[in-house]
Amino acid sequence: MSAAELLPTGFEILESFVERWAVEGAAHRAQRRTDSSEAERVAFYNAAKDLAPVALDYLDRKPVDQLDEKERRLMNLMLTLCHVSLAVEAQRDDEPKHAKVRQFMKITRAPADRVIQH
Repeated sequence: MSAAELLPTGFEILESFVERWAVEGAAHRAQRRTDSSEAERVAFYNAAKDLAPVALDYLDRKPVDQLDEKERRLMNLMLTLCHVSLAVEAQRDDEPKHAKVRQFMKITRAPADRVIQH
């Protein structure tokens, strides 16, 4: 599958982030944030933040349980963006300190996990 086939039309700028950031499950998204470098987080954040309102509007056009594979990837990117934006916007230079203790906070379930998994 080529990168152009990974996301719905209009979101091509995010294709290079799909493999790294379009992960299912809140626990996996949190772990991806912890395992990433500041440069990786900032690059993803900068590419995705302005597209988030457009992506959410796009995704809201159909029930979440009817999203196709491309749309689920986009939803997973947006959910991961929530994790990353906390690191970039709020934690900033303290992110490495918070990452050390994040290993003790186990995510066992999240509402989004139930509705978007196929």
